[in-house]
Amino acid sequence: MDTPSQKIWMDGTFVEWNEASVHVLTHSLHYGLAAFEGIRCYQGVEGSAIFRLSEHVDRLFESAHITMMTIPFSKKDVTEAIIETVRINDLKSCYIRPIVYLGYGPMGVYPGDNPVRLAIAAWPWGAYLGDDALANGIRAKISSFTRHHVNVSMTRAKISGYYVNSILAKWEAKKSGYEESILLDPDGYVAEGTGENVFIVSKGILKTTPLTSILEGITRSSMIQLARDKNIEVVEERFTRDAMYVADEIFLTGTAAEVTPVRELDDRVIGSGKPGLITSTLQKGFFSIVQGKDPVYAHWLMPVG
Repeated sequence: MDTPSQKIWMDGTFVEWNEASVHVLTHSLHYGLAAFEGIRCYQGVEGSAIFRLSEHVDRLFESAHITMMTIPFSKKDVTEAIIETVRINDLKSCYIRPIVYLGYGPMGVYPGDNPVRLAIAAWPWGAYLGDDALANGIRAKISSFTRHHVNVSMTRAKISGYYVNSILAKWEAKKSGYEESILLDPDGYVAEGTGENVFIVSKGILKTTPLTSILEGITRSSMIQLARDKNIEVVEERFTRDAMYVADEIFLTGTAAEVTPVRELDDRVIGSGKPGLITSTLQKGFFSIVQGKDPVYAHWLMPVG
């Protein structure tokens, strides 16, 4: 169970953690239309700071716009509310979850005039897949479930209902003894993890799935920029599951997963079976950035104060 903090921001007001509730007939609970973000705040050398907050707020608004929900607050309001949520809970390092959802009102698929609500929670949260996963890598499997087609769900939006697909894939992987699942797209090419973007390294070239049918991950874009700044060649192209089997390195990125190596896929050892040079370099670079140790990327950090 997640460690509760003290207060949750709901529609402009802070309420006690245990009192942050919604009506059982809340529209999004029944039909799955809600936009959300996962954001991390890290304790660094100069205090706590939120990683790429403006990009996360932008994506939240984009997700809402794609699905025709009008957020009743400005980006400035939401940004300030996120910062204040971290402050009021006195959190030095935490995970932050803003969610935009359709509230209680008329039932039925058509939301009509149901109010658009916004809540922001923050709580202490460690490594999503475990500290050992970051250090030594995980075992993953290709899922029997297919990632969404672009005309089945609009994959640029981070929407709650889309994650039923991820839940099923994650259950399948965990029940089979793996830590994570990787899904293929409807054409059979590698898409995403259940909550992560996928990178492979082959012959010194870093490859990742293009933004045709995947969520545009903010950690993904950060790793692409960091790699290019380190003169690592980056290619965005489709690749197959067997290309992953013979890759020199594989790693997953995401706000929750951060930069997690994959040491084994479908019972096949990847490379040496340990995090490779490029993976380790980018992982080290990432944690240096979020801890405020790399001034080149200081603009990616929003001080909490």
